[in-house]
Amino acid sequence: MTDTQVAKKAADTPARRQPERQEEPVHAPNVDITENDDRVRLMADMPGVDPDSVEVTIEKNVLTLEGRGRVEGLADHALAGQEFAVGQYRRDFTISEAIDPAGIKARVKHGVVDVTLPKREQVKARKIAIES
Repeated sequence: MTDTQVAKKAADTPARRQPERQEEPVHAPNVDITENDDRVRLMADMPGVDPDSVEVTIEKNVLTLEGRGRVEGLADHALAGQEFAVGQYRRDFTISEAIDPAGIKARVKHGVVDVTLPKREQVKARKIAIES
């Protein structure tokens, strides 16, 4: 197939919506997930973020963490090296029906986004009394 055939074939195909180009890459932060009887906890590493640059949303059982990290250097120093990615962060999680979405809480401290997802009362473990 020649170059002109490829161009003609591309011209004959219906126009497709091109995905929007990102100016910078979107990084998937590393996340630690823990669980106990009462809640699930997500701790996402997003270096350089602060509470104003992070958004936590839930829609149709998908929890989304988004943020933008910035590194502010010293006025009289140039960046000589960097060991972590800075910029846009995004990570999506599908959560189960066992989570109570109304009770989800999030906070940011030192570039770590800490999200607590409480479990619904009916799914919490409980001890059953034994009758004699």
